[in-house]
Amino acid sequence: MKHGKKYKEAAELVDKNKMYSIDEAIELAKKTARAKFDETVEVSVNLGVDPKQAGQMVRGTVILPHGVGKTPRIAVIAKGEKLKEAEDSGADIAGGEDLIEKIKGGFLDFDVIVATPDMMKDLSKLGKILGPKGLMPNPKIGTVTFEIKNAVEEIKKGKIEYKVDSYGIIHTIVGKVSFEIQMLQENTKTLLKAILKAKPSSVKGEYIRNITVSTTMGPGIKINTQQVMNLK
Repeated sequence: MKHGKKYKEAAELVDKNKMYSIDEAIELAKKTARAKFDETVEVSVNLGVDPKQAGQMVRGTVILPHGVGKTPRIAVIAKGEKLKEAEDSGADIAGGEDLIEKIKGGFLDFDVIVATPDMMKDLSKLGKILGPKGLMPNPKIGTVTFEIKNAVEEIKKGKIEYKVDSYGIIHTIVGKVSFEIQMLQENTKTLLKAILKAKPSSVKGEYIRNITVSTTMGPGIKINTQQVMNLK
């Protein structure tokens, strides 16, 4: 892959043979950001799991203390009193069967859907639309619940989902380059602690193989996995 001048200049700041501490890696990532826009800071964690085995699927949610730099648009699908609860909690969109029909017609102006269990039968019919975009509500991550107020408030505070892919890697964001260094460091440590806590009991041997942090257009920076293991 050919890289531009800015990327090469940024890459020269990174020692490819060094395993950086979390704090060092975040500080260096900010220095390598050369784009004219506010780049996203991303973390990739390669796990020693087999995602094909149900018992080794690593997935969960975590509330990052400083959010990710974007307030998500939340759609709530419910009925009765739960619709009023959604509106009072700060949901951007709220509806019942009418909203389901609107989505069926192509409306997707939201980032997250929270639904009450009694609406899932109808909403599940939109699996082909919502599934590929990662928008289908799931009780495992708290987006299928009668506790609408709590769900909406947590998402607004910075709750994100992490999920291992078919290659055994978790990719997620921890903020923006414009964040203060301490904010990014705290977000990253919070995420990594959650991933450590989510270790499946069936996983033996090395759980975290390697971790890298990078900005949208920047080079990968390796994080010392032993330090991360000590976070717990």
